[in-house]
Parts: sequence; C-alpha cells; structure tokens
Amino acid sequence: MLHRLLHALGQALARYLSRPRPSAQNGVPTDRRALAQCLRPGDVLLMEGSSRVSSAIKYLTQSTWSHAAFYVGPQLGGEDAQGRPYLLIEADMLQGVCKRPLEHYQTYPTRICRPTGLSATELQNLLDEITGKLGEQYDLKNVFDLARYLLPNPPVPARWRRQMIALGSGDPTRAICSSLIAEAFQSVHYPVLPVITKERHEDPVRHQAVREEIFHIRDRSLYAPRDFDVSPYFDIVKPTLAQGFDFHHIRWG
Repeated sequence: MLHRLLHALGQALARYLSRPRPSAQNGVPTDRRALAQCLRPGDVLLMEGSSRVSSAIKYLTQSTWSHAAFYVGPQLGGEDAQGRPYLLIEADMLQGVCKRPLEHYQTYPTRICRPTGLSATELQNLLDEITGKLGEQYDLKNVFDLARYLLPNPPVPARWRRQMIALGSGDPTRAICSSLIAEAFQSVHYPVLPVITKERHEDPVRHQAVREEIFHIRDRSLYAPRDFDVSPYFDIVKPTLAQGFDFHHIRWG
C-alpha cells in the first residue's frame, strides 16, 4: 500500500516538475533539418530544458544542459502517433526509457556529443545495450531529491552539488537520462568522464619505476548531462558549422 502511494506521489511530482517554462531557456533552438543531417548512430544529444526539474539540474551541475538522449537512427524502428519515425532513446520521468522522434526536441537548444574510434562491432554492441533498456522505469527517487533543490537559492555548497544528483539513484533497475547513456558506453569500455589515478610500479624491462594512468568507472548515478560536453573523449558537433557556416553571408540589422 505504501509503495503504491509513494509511486503515485512520485508520478504526480514528476508531472509537476516536467511542465515546460519556455522563459527558463537561454539558448536558441537548433534547426531540425541541420540537426537531422548531422546526427549519427552513437551520438549523444544534449538539451537545455525549460521545466522545473531542468532548472534544478542546471543549477546543481552549473551547466546549460539538463537532459540527454541517445541517437540510434532508423534501425530503432517504429513511429509515433503522427507518423514520425523513432530515432532516439531517452529516460523520461513519466514514460521511463522510451523511443522519441527527432521532432520531439525541435524547440530545445541542443548540442551533439560524438564518441570517436568505435569499431562497427563496438558501435553495434553499444546500440544493442541501450535498446535493451527500453521499457525500464525512471528513477523516481531521483525526482524527490531534485525537488528539494528547486528553491531560488538552495543552501547547497558547490562541492556537494554533484552528489545531490545521485542521492536517490541507488536502484540499478531504474534509470535517469545521463546514467542510462553512461552505462551503455561503459558496457563497451568507452570512457565518459572516468576517475583517473596514477599508480607506480616497477618495469622489469627498463629496470625502473614507472607511473601508469589507471581509469576507474565512476558510479553510474553520478553522471550528469554536462559530463558528455566536458568529456575529452567526445567531439562537439555544431550543425551550423558542419553545414558550412560563413559569417560573410550574415545580413546585420
């Protein structure tokens, strides 16, 4: 009984937090046609959302980006009620891990983050991993935690803000947008923003001590959308520049 009550409360809170507030966006929506021409399977699409929960995520991560989706492409299959093909996967607060058409993001400022060096087999394994998550539920505990930080100036020291994102995300059968995608990349050993330590050991060939970088996977619940933007292992693709932007053609008012 208590579980059902908490679930219903979580759903009601998720609906409230998901309501759009266009005035909360600072960027300019990306041209959908240019975006469609640039996206490739394996790309991570970051968005600047306008909902209440987006405001909390942007504050806690000190970033423009509040949501992330993963581009699979036409092989994802299926269409929405308007006949638009599904191309991306995201973890939605209300619908869980689900398919989305590209048009779903046409009102948002976006950024493409692209992994590099994946073989065809590794890319397919990555796509299989994330499509296998379809139908999983959103981590509503994360919703309760984010709701605490919707005050205009929440009393949270900067060094603790990232940990606030992870407070409710302890159930591995649940997903939030960034952890869903980060976990898929970790499944093929592709780094997002790992913890790197340097360990000293003896090299028997050179008969001297050497320091070697060791990559450690961070807890899945500690990932935020901004991590794909600041990661040194993802290219940033801007559709306007990729389309051959020339500032000489601008007509200034």
